Parts: sequence; structure tokens; C-alpha cells
Amino acid sequence: MAIDIRTLEERYISSCRRHHVLPNPAILAVLFKAKIKKTCHELCSLEISLDHLKETDFPPLLDLCMDLDASEIEAVDIHNESLYALDGNYALLLMHAINQKLRVVDLHDLSFGKDFLRDLSHRGLTCQVLTLRSSHFRKLNMMGEFMQIHTLNLDFSSSLTSFQEDCFTCMPNLMCLSLCDTRISNLWTTFAALSKLPSLVELRFQNWSCCNDVGPYSASSSGKSDDKTDSNQPNSVDYGGRLSINVGDVTNQNSSTEQGLRNLFLINNVVINDDVQGMAEDSSDDSDLDFSNPLQEHGSVELLSNVFAGGNIQVNPQNEASFDNLQNQNEEEPFEGVFTKHIGDVALTYISYHASPICFEKHYREYMIASLPHLRLLDNLPIRKIDQERAMIKFSEYFENLPYRRKHKENVVHMLQKREIRASQTHAQSHGQKTSNLYGKSQYFYTRSLCAAKMGSSAWPFLHPLSVSGSNLGGESRSFRPRQFEYHPSDSSLMVFGTLDGEVIVVNHENGKIVSYIPSLGAMNSVLGLCWLKKYPSKLIAGSDNGSLKLYDIHQMQSTIAGIYSGAGSVTFDDFDQLTSVHVNFTDELFLASGYSRDVALYDISSGRRLQVFTDMHQEHINVVKFANHSPSLFATSSFDQDVKMWDLRQKPIRPCYTSSSSRGNVMVCFSPDDHYLLVSAVDNEVRQLLAVDGRLHLNFEIASTGSSQNYTRSYYMNGRDYIISGSCDEHVVRICCAQTGRRLRDISLEGGGGSRSSMFVQSLRGDPFREFNMSILAAYMRPRSRSEIFKVNMLASSDYAKEHLDGQQACPTNSMGG
Repeated sequence: MAIDIRTLEERYISSCRRHHVLPNPAILAVLFKAKIKKTCHELCSLEISLDHLKETDFPPLLDLCMDLDASEIEAVDIHNESLYALDGNYALLLMHAINQKLRVVDLHDLSFGKDFLRDLSHRGLTCQVLTLRSSHFRKLNMMGEFMQIHTLNLDFSSSLTSFQEDCFTCMPNLMCLSLCDTRISNLWTTFAALSKLPSLVELRFQNWSCCNDVGPYSASSSGKSDDKTDSNQPNSVDYGGRLSINVGDVTNQNSSTEQGLRNLFLINNVVINDDVQGMAEDSSDDSDLDFSNPLQEHGSVELLSNVFAGGNIQVNPQNEASFDNLQNQNEEEPFEGVFTKHIGDVALTYISYHASPICFEKHYREYMIASLPHLRLLDNLPIRKIDQERAMIKFSEYFENLPYRRKHKENVVHMLQKREIRASQTHAQSHGQKTSNLYGKSQYFYTRSLCAAKMGSSAWPFLHPLSVSGSNLGGESRSFRPRQFEYHPSDSSLMVFGTLDGEVIVVNHENGKIVSYIPSLGAMNSVLGLCWLKKYPSKLIAGSDNGSLKLYDIHQMQSTIAGIYSGAGSVTFDDFDQLTSVHVNFTDELFLASGYSRDVALYDISSGRRLQVFTDMHQEHINVVKFANHSPSLFATSSFDQDVKMWDLRQKPIRPCYTSSSSRGNVMVCFSPDDHYLLVSAVDNEVRQLLAVDGRLHLNFEIASTGSSQNYTRSYYMNGRDYIISGSCDEHVVRICCAQTGRRLRDISLEGGGGSRSSMFVQSLRGDPFREFNMSILAAYMRPRSRSEIFKVNMLASSDYAKEHLDGQQACPTNSMGG
């Protein structure tokens, strides 16, 4: 026989005597309310507020919870509102003691210590609804068991930037997820994490709300769902202040997920009835946590959360056509902060509140609808069949699901087997044997297919900092501040980078060993220009921002253990003041230098002489100059006067071959490896591809701008000229786009390591010329005096590869000068 509530009360008072504490009036009141509910034949539940508990109240309360499984109590809800700093261990002990009858947990994470989230993530909870407002998660990894949870709310978690790959694998019944006002921005990793949720039907990254107070579409200004709603009713659970779900319907063990959805969805006071619903068809195991400034945003969060509450909109089934119009008022970008639609004679204005950065990605809504076909509501707005059809069209137009236009994911082992079969057939054909043409594809085809299969297996690339060491530095630990780098053109293991302190270091980037170290000796400031010679692969040109220009032979540049540098093996050229860029021509005979002037200087490498200075080539300074890859006389200049110009040394560059203009100042220009195209990068993500022959526009990559005039953008080719990579100094993301269609393949987000709240920002980047879908990124924190780092990225490697090759090392995944 179940223990009645009166007996529970008596046992609680008895336990208080044993622990020498007075019974907490709040606990007695909770038990009294439960008795009233039992008498009224309502759900018999306890609603425990942690705000009313002291640490001394927990021992008898835990004793009480041990009897709950055998009692009349059907459910227990736990919540807190204040910022009273209660020890998180007590809250965890209480929730685990309640066990299977724990229903709703609604907490301000600001109230608890850092161990609270780690323990919760590891051990899991048995609750059905979990709300952790203002949590300290930085990278979400809820690896414990959350088998009963159907609703998770992490709104206002302003430190949350990303997900661990398997963070949702232990939530098979999660149906509703809210992530408003977080820092999540990456479409690809977000989709990959959410795809592990088979029951997910409702997702929210922002709060679309109707702000009208006209006729039946009256907006509430209180921030509450319905003033007449009985807060004691067990079947109404507040979802982050504005989203309510009928828990009785959804959690009924005898009803399926679909049936629970058909009964009722109440989203932000937008009620969708049966008829309308029927139409809508880190390297460690811990979650990264951020406790850098826990109270900074709480006040504004509470204020903002009450600014607007959704507009009590009852969608009438008869208005299906009108609602369809509301969903698609703008063919290009239907959800950009505010939109207004007319239903009959009523004008409805919808406003987005608490949007996470991911909402500002171009075609965000279409991407999420196309990628998660089981979703029924996104950001409070229903998804219908016509929305899904339009989303698929938009997705195929602007996104590339797999590299090289592959339509379906293929198994890596299967692709390797097919390649081996083809190799054996080729061998047999060379001996005159007849073979079938079943696998008659080229090696090029299999290489691309293998890349697509590997990339399709994980959205999280293997990303880690380049760690540099070398015995030639006397075994001392050195910390370099790289400012520019270049891969070697013929040796796949070498890279050179120049530092903000004027050093030039050649490193084997495969093992991190220094090959050659050239100290500054006070002659150089920041190294902004680097270029290898092609016919003489041991030589390179280095230029600094104080105008110094030198040619080094790395075979003669081995520094002694003491770091003494003699200067032998180097050639000094005439200075070019305020230099930002150098580049050597195809034959290794000449190189060009540009900088904070409207001039370009031409140097002869063999003689060490400056041959000529071409003056007034642009109206403003020339940030980058580049020779063509296969023509020794053609070169392009990129200037902040918004022009890119092509020049020919054979015509004595007085007039350009042609001029192409951007709408903003140009930061970068480079030739495609075959010289067929010019890739032009202007301020704030204006990236265009031109035909090198005459400067006509071939492709505009249409990357969203930020509105910043200081967001200097740099773009380069990757995998030959198959893809381009683009990053900007005000953003922590590198975008990969197909160079033939402009479709976006992936975004790679950079995050500060070690639990740092600061993001890293892209200062420069290069595609690896020898490895497909590999690149290196020069990234820097935006904090003063913080050092920059070179990060290596392998988009084809899995997280298992990272664990195996880093041996426990933590992996991570600004100015206009130079390239």
C-alpha cells in the first residue's frame, strides 16, 4: 500500500528531530498543497523551491525523498529563482534522491558552482523537463543518461558556442529544445549534433512573437502565458517563461510521440490545433564550462526575458491559406528580425527576440528545415509540407551537402574496396586479360569519392595548434608570435612563418621541429611578406613592415645552439617603406613589393637590385600584389580604392590590362593555381571570383556582411581550384565554398582553448597544397597582449584520429596588413 502524505509529513518531522533542525515551513506547505491536490483528484505533486532551503534543511529532506517511490506522490518539480549561492552538490543529491518521480527541473545555473554542471552532465537526470537558464556551458556534452527528458531549455546560456559530437545521444525522447540567446553560430556542427535526436520536433534559437494588440491577436505585455492559468496545475509546465507544453499529453507512457503532438502544441502563446498540425507535416569527456563572469549578464537577461511575451494568437483552421502567406512573406529572406503580414483586415507584426547568432546565417531557416525533416516547429513557427519543399530547393541552391556534388554519404571502407578492385583490374588489363568495366572509374574519381565519404562521417574537423620545438634553439621553450606564414611549394612537410618580433622560422609542420631559425637582430619589425622561390626551393623572400627586404637560403641559416646568427647566406634589398606584401614570379627572376603607398617596386633577385618603382598605380594603398602562377610578366594588384587591376610587365605598366571594382576596399587578390580565375576579397566578406583573362565577374560568393568597416577578409583556393576558403579578422569562422557554384560546403568555427570565453579570430589562412581539405589558419584572440597561433585543420580526420594522434594534448578547435 502506498505511503500517504500524512505519513510522509510525520516521517519528515521525525527526521528533523533526529538531525536537530526545525522543520522547514516551506516543505510543510508543499506537503499540505499535495494533500489538497489529492483531495481534489488532481495530479499529486510536490513543488520544491530551492530558494526556501538552507543547507541544514537537506538531511531530513533527503530522508523524505527516500520514501517517495513508495508514496502517493506522483511527481516532483524543483525550481529556483533567486541568485542565492546554494551549494550545487545539495541540489544534485536532492534530484538523484527523488529518482523516477522527478518531473521538472527549472534552475538558474548562476546559483550553483562549477561542479554542478559537470556532475549533472556525467550522471544524467530522470526528469522529463530540464531548464537551465543562464548556464555556464561553453561546449555542450551531456553524456549522462537523460532517457526520460522530452524538453530541454538552455536559453540565455551566453557562453554556449557549440556541441560535442555525441552530446545528445543519451536523449532518445527529447522532443523540444530551446537555445535562445546563446552564442551558437555553426549550422553544420549544430545539425550534426541535433541529428542524433530521433524524436526532436520543436526547435528554437529565437523567439518569434506577434506584437499586435488587434482583435483576436492580442499580445500580452506581461511575459506570462495566460493570467487565468492556474500555476498549480500539474499539466502546464512553463518552458523558459514563454513556451508551454502539455506534460500530461506528452509524457503519457501509453501514447506515442506523434499522438502527443496531435493533442496540443502551445508555443509562445501560439496555439496550433489538430487541423493545422495535421497540415504541417572537447578532447576531454567533460562539457566545457565558462565561469569567467557569471553575474555579468543576469540583470539584462531577466529584463529582456520580460520585454515581450508572445501574442496570444489562436490560429484558426479556416485561415490555413492566410497562415501560409504569413510564413512566406519574402521569397529571399523571410525572417530578418521583423516581418508584417495581413490576415484578412488584420495586420500582424512579428518580431524576433533573443536570437542566437546562428539565426543570422543566410538561409538559416531553410537549412534547418531541409536538414531536420522531422521538425514540426522552428522558432515558434510551424513547418508545413510547402515549407519543406521550398527549403529543399533553397538548400540545393546555396549549400553543398557533400564535397564534389556527391548526393549520398558513402562508406569509407566500401570506397577503398572499390578502388582496390579497380587497381587489380588495371593490373590485369596491363597483362592483356579481359576484365569487366563494373568499376571503370578514374583514380581521380575515387580520390574525390573518398574525400566525400570521410567528410560525411564527421562535421567536426580535426583542428589543433601547430606546436613548435627544436634542439637548434638549445632546447629552450620558446613562444612565438606568428604574423604571416606560407606552405613550401614543393616540400609537403615544410612551412615558414614570420613573427611580430621580426623572426623567420622554417618548421616541419608535420612533427613541429624547427628546420631553420632566423632571429630579428633588431633589423626587422613584424614580418608581413613571405614568398618561397620555386626553382630554388631552399630560398625565400621575407619583408617586414619597416621596409626591410631579405632573401634567405635556409640551408645556410642554421642558427647555433646559442642562437648566434652571422648573416651569411642572405641578400639584402633596398627597403620598401611600410611594406605589406611581396611575391616572386614564376621563373624566380623577379619579385614585387607593395605596401601603404600607391606604388609597387620591382626587384631583380639575381643581382639584388631594385629595377623600378611603378608609381600611382592606385588611388589608395596597395595591400597585396600577386604574380600569376604560370606567366612571369602578369601580376594583379589589390587596393583599398576598391579596384583590382591586372598588369603586364611587357607593356611597361602605365595602364592596366583591365580594372575590376568592388563595393568596398580590397584586402586580397590571388590567382587560381591554373591562372584561370582571380579571387578577390574586399572588406566585410565581399568575395568574388573573376575571369583572369578579362576581369569579368564569374561568381559572387554572397557571404553575409557584418556591417563592420574593419572586418578585413582574406580568401584563398583549396584543393587546386575546387574550393575557396574565406575568413575575416572580426569573425571566428572560416567558410568553405565550391569555387564553381558558390555553394557553401562547411563552416569551421574557432574557439579559445582552456575554457576561455574569448573567441579566436581569423588573421590569415592558406589551403594545404598537398593535402585535400587540409588548411592552416593564423588566429588571434581579441584580448590585448594575447598571442596568435597557427592552427592546422584536417577536415577528413575524425575525432578518433585526433585522440590517437594528439596523445591527450588539448585540441582547439586583425588588422588589414598583408595577406
